[in-house]
Amino acid sequence: MNSIETLNQFLFLRLNARADTSQYLIIVAIVIADLLIYLIPVLLLAIWVWGDSVKRSLAIKACLVTLLAMAATQVILQVWQHPRPFMIGLGHTWIPHAADSSFPSDHATVFAGIGLTLALDGARWLGIATLAAGLAVAWARIFLGVHFPLDMLGSLIVAAGSYLAVSPAWRRAGPIVTNLAQRIYRMG
Repeated sequence: MNSIETLNQFLFLRLNARADTSQYLIIVAIVIADLLIYLIPVLLLAIWVWGDSVKRSLAIKACLVTLLAMAATQVILQVWQHPRPFMIGLGHTWIPHAADSSFPSDHATVFAGIGLTLALDGARWLGIATLAAGLAVAWARIFLGVHFPLDMLGSLIVAAGSYLAVSPAWRRAGPIVTNLAQRIYRMG
């Protein structure tokens, strides 16, 4: 086993809930791991409904960054298979999960894509709050035994790469896309 994988497993075992962990803490982690993701569409909808043209443009860009990041994540998941902790008998698993590749995390990719875009493009505090919520989700999914720490770091890197890929094109096409989306929105 190489040193990166050794570090990954070591960090996982330090963060993973043990057999004697409080049931209350397990329930809190399950809520964070499984339900916090539903705040993302609510956040984007709120930005769209109550935001001006600049904020709406930001919401669309955040969606595009996240969609590209998720597409990249799906390619990585197909090309490089990395077992989840429970697939190799490591630690404790507290929620059911498919026995598929763990790297990178879909949940963390969504939070990182939205959070980075908001934080870097004009909604700094909202982006930081989104990234903080994503950090909580990342912790919970490791704590509950379905991801490794480096799965989460990989998600952040993929999202950052997607942000860098989308940003130059968005500077040119963003106003056109936003105006079109707003016209469609007003027709409904």
